[in-house]
Amino acid sequence: MKFLDQVKIFIKAGNGGSGSPSFRREKFIEFGGPDGGDGGRGGHVILRGNKQIWTLLNLKYRKHVIAEHGDPGSANLKTGKNGKDEILDVPLGTVAKDAETGEFICEITSDGEEIVLLQGGKGGLGNNHFKSSTNQAPRYAQPGESGKEEWKILELKVLADVGLVGFPNAGKSTLLSVVSAAKPEIANYPFTTLVPNLGIVAYRDHKSFVMADIPGIIEGAHKGKGLGHRFLRHIERNAVLLFMIPADSDDILEEYQILLNELGQYNPDLLDKERILAITKCDLLDDELMTELKDEFPKDVKVVCISSVSQQGLTELKDEIWKLIHYELD
Repeated sequence: MKFLDQVKIFIKAGNGGSGSPSFRREKFIEFGGPDGGDGGRGGHVILRGNKQIWTLLNLKYRKHVIAEHGDPGSANLKTGKNGKDEILDVPLGTVAKDAETGEFICEITSDGEEIVLLQGGKGGLGNNHFKSSTNQAPRYAQPGESGKEEWKILELKVLADVGLVGFPNAGKSTLLSVVSAAKPEIANYPFTTLVPNLGIVAYRDHKSFVMADIPGIIEGAHKGKGLGHRFLRHIERNAVLLFMIPADSDDILEEYQILLNELGQYNPDLLDKERILAITKCDLLDDELMTELKDEFPKDVKVVCISSVSQQGLTELKDEIWKLIHYELD
């Protein structure tokens, strides 16, 4: 399934039905009183969480969403039928924003959760509501309220236990392909990964956790450089951040600090998340080089040396990740 994490859609709530200006008409009743019913409300536009959906692709070709109008009221105090609601199934982690102002509206986080994105217009009152001691035969009723119409932006923030953070070509996609059944595109050039990939990683005793491969970050990403803001938001929904830096990097500590700075500039709360550092491609180093390399490791984070190709250190890595996830859940 093709991944799509942002759509802009036009939504219009249904108009409320008009009230009825009817009067009671029966045999032998010459002057029946007002009996006009109320109009039905217009249909809402509703977002509904669906855990079976991983992408907003189903909304890509549905740019205009228009709810049904309410029916008018009728005689004998009969209320008009409400307009049918338009329900949009979206993946968990979907955020709705106003397209003009960028203002946050709501977020869908659980399966089956429903949030009214735009309310339908209220139905008008029938003339029965306007009778009084001085006006016993009102010949007017209230029109229905018009449904609002607005442009909205829906953004998906991937929900995962672990998010992979690193520069392009750090080995993130290779790791995901080895520890899970996910098959991300892998190639020896920057920005091979253009969309987040999710994989379920099997752990001990039939346990598992979800890992997300986030497209590579470059210096200046918080300002929109590279893939910038488009994918940094996916990191916000991960419980644990797994930083990945290759062993043949010119300066491991400097790369780690750049990655931390980009996350902090984008959203300072990201620095409060649990994190772990994996040094990749360690199969290229002998014991002597590995010993020298350890002097470059940052001191404030757990470091695990791994190789996705030889599967070196992967069991230890999964153990450390599980500890942090379990700590977060506690």
